[in-house]
Amino acid sequence: MDTQEEIVRLLALELRLMLPNQTEAIRQLNRQGFGPSRIAELLGTTSNTVNVTLQQAKAGLKKRSKEA
Repeated sequence: MDTQEEIVRLLALELRLMLPNQTEAIRQLNRQGFGPSRIAELLGTTSNTVNVTLQQAKAGLKKRSKEA
């Protein structure tokens, strides 16, 4: 593993520890341009979990915007 990869993994771990839950970590990494497969690799989960989480977050945003 090269130095850059180690830094990315450490920053992902720090992000995960700082946020209240995995959902927030997934959302933040996605906002930074990481794709589902990479997010899953960094957080130690599956890309399916990441995809479902992102779909649920998107659905929640749509619901809140309709209520406003």
